[in-house]
Amino acid sequence: MVVDARGLRCPLPVVRAAAAARDRPGGTVLTVLATDPAAALDLPAWARMRGHALLDVREPGPGGGAWEVDVRLAAPASP
Repeated sequence: MVVDARGLRCPLPVVRAAAAARDRPGGTVLTVLATDPAAALDLPAWARMRGHALLDVREPGPGGGAWEVDVRLAAPASP
């Protein structure tokens, strides 16, 4: 699933990723697109704190574009 957070400033890319993760099953891969460079640090920190697996962080190319952060969602905690 792709979460488009381009043009949004911190903390909105993380907020959008968290909202998308809320209704998705464990194992789902989220790819977050963000133009705010802080997302390259904030999204991996969010993933770590929530127990998700960070798969990849790709920088924008030389012509610009967006950061791409891939996260595999953890299974929800059992009650």
